[in-house]
Amino acid sequence: MTEASAATLDLELLRSFHAAARLGSLAAAAEQRHRTLSAISMQIKRLEQALGARLLERGPRGVTPTATGEALLQESRELLRLHDAMLSRFTGRRLAGKVRLGLPEDYARELLTGVLPEFTAHHPDVLLEAVTATSGELARQLSRSQLALAVVLDRPHRLPDGEALWQTSPVWAGPRAGDLTQRPSVPLALHEVDCPYRELAVESLEAAGTAWHAVFTSTSIHAVETAVEAGLAISVIDRERLTPAMRELGAEEGLPALKPCQARLHMARHIDAASRPAVEALAALLRERLQARGPWRALPLA
Repeated sequence: MTEASAATLDLELLRSFHAAARLGSLAAAAEQRHRTLSAISMQIKRLEQALGARLLERGPRGVTPTATGEALLQESRELLRLHDAMLSRFTGRRLAGKVRLGLPEDYARELLTGVLPEFTAHHPDVLLEAVTATSGELARQLSRSQLALAVVLDRPHRLPDGEALWQTSPVWAGPRAGDLTQRPSVPLALHEVDCPYRELAVESLEAAGTAWHAVFTSTSIHAVETAVEAGLAISVIDRERLTPAMRELGAEEGLPALKPCQARLHMARHIDAASRPAVEALAALLRERLQARGPWRALPLA
């Protein structure tokens, strides 16, 4: 009597599938996984054959997960995380190296009090350095590999590749009392150049033919918010950052609609080999906590 062979999933095939689905390109997955394009293509084919289902749709602009592929992404993410954690515990090989992470200041508070402490607790040998800047500046640092990983809004400079994390909710914010929009020129509190929300505000007002002037400019989101609360100016901030001293403004006050932005996760093209496993581990955690939810709707920590 022979024992029936059970089907198993090759974790390396899963990792290549995750990379291709995340990056939207087999070529990009091959570069990240340090394999040839034909090897990645063959791995995806073997995984599809093992599961009896198409996982990726191929198109002229790259690859996108099918419905089955999306389900596999969700269900296998925890499998890979548990495997790596167990291997690390039993072999004594802990993640090490250095990870320099870039964040827009608007979302730093939530990430610094949630996701990042969890990462450092699980990986105490990794030297994590988190820096904040405008998305434009983060994009420049990432292109020069001064950052290993960054969360960047897709304005004012849209970087190639990367993966979507969440859709932001920019709104016009004004002081609770008074109506600054009735002035001949709308007073604005703005960030410096390279800020996505500065670009949104200026672009929207100029398209509507509305006069404006900057009454307060700062690199600090907290300073901009204080200027709004104090009744000095209006600004564009994420809806989640509205305080009791503010109110959301819009069409009733004569302000134009604002386009949403997308927060995307990007990895540098050149990452030190010794640090790459730590960079990928942090990327996986950010993806798990933030994808489709954002920092305010992240899952409770385990």
